[in-house]
Amino acid sequence: MVEELQIRVSPKVAYYHDEIAHYIASERHISHTRIKGIRILKRSIDARKQRVMVNLKVRVFIDEPLNNAHLIPPIKYNKVDGTRQAVVVGAGPGGLFAALRLIELGVKPILLERGKNVVDRRVDIAKISREGIVDPNSNYSFGEGGAGAYSDGKLYTRSKKRGSVDRILGILHQHGASENILIDAHPHIGSDKLPLIIERMRNTIIDCGGEVHFQTLVTGLQMNDGEVVGVKCADGSTFDGPVILATGHSARDVYAMLKAENVALEAKGIAIGVRLEHPQHLIDQIQYHSKQGRGEYLPAAEYSFVTQVDGRGVYSFCMCPGGVVVPAASAPGQLVVNGMSPSNRGTYWSNSGMVVEIHPEDLPAKYQQYQELAMMHYQEDLERTCFEQANCSQVAGAQRMKDFVEGKPSKLIPPSSFPAGLQPSRLDQWLPEFISSRLRKGFVTFGKYAKGFLTNEAIVIGVETRTSSPVRIPRDKETLSHIEVKGLYPCGEGAGYAGGIVSSAIDGERCAEALAAAFE
Repeated sequence: MVEELQIRVSPKVAYYHDEIAHYIASERHISHTRIKGIRILKRSIDARKQRVMVNLKVRVFIDEPLNNAHLIPPIKYNKVDGTRQAVVVGAGPGGLFAALRLIELGVKPILLERGKNVVDRRVDIAKISREGIVDPNSNYSFGEGGAGAYSDGKLYTRSKKRGSVDRILGILHQHGASENILIDAHPHIGSDKLPLIIERMRNTIIDCGGEVHFQTLVTGLQMNDGEVVGVKCADGSTFDGPVILATGHSARDVYAMLKAENVALEAKGIAIGVRLEHPQHLIDQIQYHSKQGRGEYLPAAEYSFVTQVDGRGVYSFCMCPGGVVVPAASAPGQLVVNGMSPSNRGTYWSNSGMVVEIHPEDLPAKYQQYQELAMMHYQEDLERTCFEQANCSQVAGAQRMKDFVEGKPSKLIPPSSFPAGLQPSRLDQWLPEFISSRLRKGFVTFGKYAKGFLTNEAIVIGVETRTSSPVRIPRDKETLSHIEVKGLYPCGEGAGYAGGIVSSAIDGERCAEALAAAFE
């Protein structure tokens, strides 16, 4: 007999399958020897009350052997014959999943990536911290895997109406991700594990007859009677086919190119702020309501805060328990920070973006001249200001959290995970007032939510700007092609229609389906 049960148990019981079996046997008044196996289907932690509990959905095998069938059946990818082909620009999650879905639908993908493969880009990423050198085509934003490859690999999304989250997680599992991503309420791969998975996805594309071209920068569109029929590249090469444009939220040159080609664009709101770093043990104590922290059986604690301040949202973003803060500029003369975690979330620190919602109408008047690119120029100028405040280096400015709130200088900065180094800086003064004032009020509110959160053990590091795309590329709701240009399928974060790995992957699949349908 096989049964599926919902149970609520202590962290210790949830940690061991034998403990789960004994718990179920006791609840069912049967001998635990009759339980031949248990599969955990879903797992979430409930830390709302003093006593932390774990909610489990389990499949219990009573008097029959454990069935180790896949929780989500793998997808069979067949060879594509090349009679129909499409160009996919960008090898982040949107582009990779678009290419795989095209193969399923019998269309040959030609995947073009401006950066290097996921392994080789490590060298260029390391140079940002060690030497302050930013390669504009190979960094935390550009290269195989996109911004998510070396920025944590979090898979949680609220975008569940656009497509199947389980399908996306299943494809990642099929290419080597732990089965835990199919189970956990907030799944996470880790920046140390994700590159190998990305490499396997690329190999699937190539093995099925698709093409993958690295260090191939797209600089223009090929048009025929108002329809996109291919792309032009910096090296003079061209590639033919309808185009899925999945270039990510940091490809400012692509937005400039589209504007020059008279492709309709829209300015889009974003969020800007700082990276906030705490000792992880402090977050564990706060979130798990215990001076002992997480103990032996719980993972590094997460948090999520949101409030309204003076008509704009202030919220935590991309929270990385047991993680590190990294320099994420995508061109020389910029200083940008982001966060990531390894798969074990085992560092001494936790970090999160703490950001303020900004609308295009919030910008100073001088930016209105840039029209649809106004938010992009504002974002870029703030990153340049941050770089200049850091004496034109990648050594970021930082301030203790309470000092930031109280408007005081920080003479000494606590140890940090930031690999390029930190220096004291008056972020409270040089950040734009409409951002810093809201952050200060937001921090006070969050300190009331969680006693001990507002502390000088924590530091704010500037500046966090790459929360989402500053531009939207409008598209038709039905065909997903550009509203004015047939054959162009704006996709994922860079198009302004997704945020994060999973929602970008879902959007990539939807664009692939729309493109394939147009062939019919």
